[in-house]
Amino acid sequence: MRPRIGILRPAERLDARYAEALLEAGATAVPLEPGAGLDDLDGLLIPGGGDFAPPAPAPAGVKFELVPEAELARDEALLGDALARGLPVLGICYGMQLLAKHCGGSFVYDIPSERRDAAPHRLPEPAGRHAIEVAPDSRLAAILGATALSVNSSHHQAVAEPGRGLRAVAHARDGLIEAIEAADPRRFALGVQWHPERMDADHHRRLFGALTTFTKGRS
Repeated sequence: MRPRIGILRPAERLDARYAEALLEAGATAVPLEPGAGLDDLDGLLIPGGGDFAPPAPAPAGVKFELVPEAELARDEALLGDALARGLPVLGICYGMQLLAKHCGGSFVYDIPSERRDAAPHRLPEPAGRHAIEVAPDSRLAAILGATALSVNSSHHQAVAEPGRGLRAVAHARDGLIEAIEAADPRRFALGVQWHPERMDADHHRRLFGALTTFTKGRS
């Protein structure tokens, strides 16, 4: 039987590439409509989304596309439930940041204004890429089969500290964190700052396939 992976978005707001990548990896994608829970699901995918509100007013000209408070509360509650149940979790862009937030991490709320030494992290699609380095001893390196690669990038917020139970396992050349994962190797909680569903077929097969494989290992 195909594992059922919940996607933390209702169907009408979901980029079809997430569901297609899960299907290709051997899973069934289950968009989570408002009010839905995690019963009968084998894992959770948290896709890209909006911004977190900074704790202080931003400099003039810095704009945020804030996640509505009610939606953010629902997202974090479902993530917390997934972690409590021991479900494998894959977070993408906003999903990685939500994982860090839930675990008490900290943030760079606007890279250009807070990290003036940083390289651009909003790159044009589809060709825009920047290099990252992956920790050789990480689950992510084992999944990707590489410790150096180029990824797409469409964010202006970043994780500064991953939070309890997580570790940073990939960085851009400017030092910004590009991936985090559970420090406990028995748990699958992985967040990547880029969008693997927009990457080449081998890349997204590896990441979405790892999530699917881990769910099958739990059964």
